[in-house]
Amino acid sequence: MKLLVINPNISDDVTALIEAEALRSASEGTELVVRTAGHGVEYIETRFESLIAAGAVAELIAEYTHDDGTPASDAGAGSAIDGVVVAAFGDPGMPALKELVGIPVIGITEAALCAAALQGQRFSIIAISDRIQAWYRDCVERFGFGGRLASIRSINQSLNSIGSVQADFKETLLALSRQAVAEDGADVVILAGAPLAGLARDLEGQIPVPVVDGISAGIRMAEAVVSLKSGTHRGGSFAAPPVKARRGLSPHLDAAMTAAQAAHLPATS
Repeated sequence: MKLLVINPNISDDVTALIEAEALRSASEGTELVVRTAGHGVEYIETRFESLIAAGAVAELIAEYTHDDGTPASDAGAGSAIDGVVVAAFGDPGMPALKELVGIPVIGITEAALCAAALQGQRFSIIAISDRIQAWYRDCVERFGFGGRLASIRSINQSLNSIGSVQADFKETLLALSRQAVAEDGADVVILAGAPLAGLARDLEGQIPVPVVDGISAGIRMAEAVVSLKSGTHRGGSFAAPPVKARRGLSPHLDAAMTAAQAAHLPATS
C-alpha cells in the first residue's frame, strides 16, 4: 500500500514532524510519499488560509495520483497512490477533494474525530492558537460532531517558530489537556495540528484520558479505508464534477479532472 501524505502548509519543519509520526504509525508494508505544499502560508489558522491551502493540496493530489485514476493495486506494479492523507488539522479542501480521484482521501481532522468518537462520548481539542478556534469549530460541525465537542482550548501566546511549538509550549499543552478533562468533561483529548505530531507519545500517561494524535489517526484510518476496498464514488454527492468548459488549470489538475470524469461516465451499451 502506498499513501500520499500532504502537508498543506509550506513549513518544511512541520513536514519533518508529520513524516516522523507517520512513519511510526504506518503498518509494515505501507509506503509513504510525504510532500509539502508548493505555495501557501507557514501555518494555517483561518478559513481563508485554508482556502489557499486547498488549491495547493489539490495540485499535489493531481500530480501524484495515477493518470487513469485507478488505485495502485489495480494498476499493476506501477508507482500509483492507493490513498491520500491531508495532514493539517481543519482538513483544507475537504471534503471536496474526495471528488477528484477514485481513491480514499482522508483528512486528519475527520480521522481524529472518528477515533475520538470511538473512545469516548465527549472530546476536547487542544490547539496552537486562539485565532484558529473558529475554523476548527466549523470543521467539527461540518463532520457532524458538534454535539460531542466539550471544548477547544488553545495557546494564547505568540509562537516563536511553528516547528518548535512542542518544545516551547509542552507544559502549556499538557496543562490545557488536563483542564479539558477536569473542567470541560472531556473523555478524549485531541492534540490538533501537524505541529503537534508525535506529542501524544511524549505525554503518554500524563493525561487521564485517551489522547489522539491527528497524524497517527490519519495514517491508520487511511490504511483501514484502503483495505476495506469499498469501491469508488461513481454517483451521489462525491461523484466527479460534471464535464463543462474550464480554463487556466495546471496540466496535472486538468488531467486529473479529465480522468475522474471519464472514470465516472455511465456505461453505454
